[in-house]
This record gives sequence, structure tokens and C-alpha cells, in this order.
Amino acid sequence: MVDENGSVRTLSVDIGGSGVKAMVLDITGNPLTERARVDTPQPAKPEVVINAITVLAAAQGDFHRISVGFPGVVRCGVTETAVNLHPDWIGFDLETVLSNRLNKPVRVINDADMQGFGAIAGKGVELVVTLGTGFGSALFVDGKLVPNMEMGHHPFRKGETYEEQLRRAELEKIGEKRWNRRLEKAIASLQRLFNYDYLYIGGGEAVKVNIQLPLNVKLIPNVTGLLGGIALWRDQKS
Repeated sequence: MVDENGSVRTLSVDIGGSGVKAMVLDITGNPLTERARVDTPQPAKPEVVINAITVLAAAQGDFHRISVGFPGVVRCGVTETAVNLHPDWIGFDLETVLSNRLNKPVRVINDADMQGFGAIAGKGVELVVTLGTGFGSALFVDGKLVPNMEMGHHPFRKGETYEEQLRRAELEKIGEKRWNRRLEKAIASLQRLFNYDYLYIGGGEAVKVNIQLPLNVKLIPNVTGLLGGIALWRDQKS
């Protein structure tokens, strides 16, 4: 499973509530193609999202395997929750269906977990949150993932969850100034809860962050969600 240069090429896919993105990575996780994006089809049922991935894949050239970040709980390649997509995803074997469609091995993980793999240093307690259609989260201890930690659906303030207070729809409703004040409170809350060494903030709305961040909090570009795709195959070089 190698090309003429002896390198394995990984198609990395990030499924979001508003967009589906893809790029090809080399064996070390560096991009070989430009990031491509299509709007997430609505209603975002499995079949139409897989069709979108197929279209993106066809334009990305050769690849040997596929990594997918999915916005929900994923267990053994099966998507168990999909708050910002469609109920048809609950119990859907995305790994098997996509592998059969594209005739390549596939590994699927929560999208924030995949973004985290692209961001972390691998030392100490590192927390990743993604601000987009929803509120994603991933926790790592010395580089090891604590899987499926859906922090966004935990209570935050005023009887609402982190996601309800900080998702894109709320940002559009209350404006950037109030949203940033809420984010400041969220950062303080998460620091007390996890005592993390580092917090990374990514996702499509990270560009709207406009507060003085603590020294151990770092903004990461949205492309990080794709760059983390190589980590899903670290135990297998070919």
C-alpha cells in the first residue's frame, strides 16, 4: 500500500455541520494537496454526506487509506450520536460503508479528537475545544486520547450547556462581544475542571475569538482538523 516514492498517502476528511473538507497527507502528516470543501448537504443524512465525500475524494488524486473526523461519538467505526447532522447517523457503520464505497481502508474518530491529534504536543494534560456549528472537545494525557468526551453537552451556565451558549447560531444571535465574554467564562471554568497544561481552541469560529488569552491557551487553524488524520494510522506504517 505505497506509491512509487514508498510513501503512504492518507485522505483526511473532516465532516462538519456546515462543511465537509478533505486533503491528502503524506506519511508524516504533511499536506500533499490543497484543502477542498463542499457545503454539508441538508438534510445531512448518511447517504448524501458519503456522496459529498466521494466527490471530494475523486478530486484529491491517489490515496491508500482514509481518516474521517465525525461530529459525534464514534465507537468501532459506528457513529452513535450526531446532534448537528441527522438522526439517521445514530448506529450507522460509517467505517464499513465508506470503505466499501471507496474500496480503501477507513478509520473514523470524533472530529475534535482528530483535530486534537493535529494540535497537541503530547505532554501533560491537553484539552482541545472546537467552536463551530457545535462545541467539540477532546482530552489527551501525555498524548493518549480519552475518547468520546462530549464536553459540549455538559452544563455550563444559566441552565445551558457549553454548546448551547457558544455554538455558531448563538454567536450570530448575541454578537461577537457577548460571545467572547462567554468564551472567557468557559475557559476559566474548563481550567478549574481539568487543570490542563494547555488548551487549544480551533474550529471555524476560532477566528472570531477576540479576548486576551491566558499563556497556556492557544488558537489553532481550522486545517488542524485534517492534519490530525495521520494519527489514526500511527500503529500501522503501511
